[in-house]
Amino acid sequence: MQRSRWELILDILGVISDEGRRAKKTRIMKKAYLDWWSFEKYFAKLQERGFVEKIEDPAVGTIYGLTERGKDLQGRLKDVGAILQ
Repeated sequence: MQRSRWELILDILGVISDEGRRAKKTRIMKKAYLDWWSFEKYFAKLQERGFVEKIEDPAVGTIYGLTERGKDLQGRLKDVGAILQ
């Protein structure tokens, strides 16, 4: 079964949330079960709209985290998923 757009976004946000301070692009893509093209398409939009932030960590390099808007979006998408099931 193919996932909807909001399910893909929820998967990306969920991986970032679960990973905490270790969320790197490749890890997010793999854990969300996305190919690179699809991942880049959705990930870029999430960054542009302020749901995901880029963090430069001297110890591990570039990582990504959820902003407050991202956490709010994740909660709302979970609610929609619960309603639709």
